[in-house]
Amino acid sequence: MAIKTSFTPDEWKLIMQSPMMAGIAVSAAEPSGIFGLLKEGMASARSLIKAKTDPSADELIKSVADDMGTSDGRTAAQDGVKATLAGAPPADIKAKAIDELRQVSALLDRKAPADAVAFKTWLSETAQSVAAAAAEGGFLGFGGHPISDIEKATLAEIATALNVPAAPPSA
Repeated sequence: MAIKTSFTPDEWKLIMQSPMMAGIAVSAAEPSGIFGLLKEGMASARSLIKAKTDPSADELIKSVADDMGTSDGRTAAQDGVKATLAGAPPADIKAKAIDELRQVSALLDRKAPADAVAFKTWLSETAQSVAAAAAEGGFLGFGGHPISDIEKATLAEIATALNVPAAPPSA
């Protein structure tokens, strides 16, 4: 089982950023306004909290959740996300986030094959939760679709980048 010490500091930073990148890819695909963005951010945070408290969660997922629970871990992940996306025009953010997920997938396949499928599936499920967090196309939070066609396409792109089946719709 892989844990933080199984990776170089740069590799670990890439892994730490991955849950945020999964959420950012979905949010960037179809922005949901300020309230939608807050809901989507909370969905991403809930994924980490659930992983931290789930006794059956994969050890690598728990290691990420534990590290994100520290100020240093959150800062390193946030700084990495900022550096990756710095200067990117809004139209390129989704593509950059998905490309980073592709890199994480390759890294996990190479250095943590026993944990790769569970971790990558968790990232896909995190993206699914973010997509379902805020309805798209409604008015003031009413109506609309739980997951838009654009978000569905982005979820499929994420699953492809991670080389896992797309997470089943949760809404």
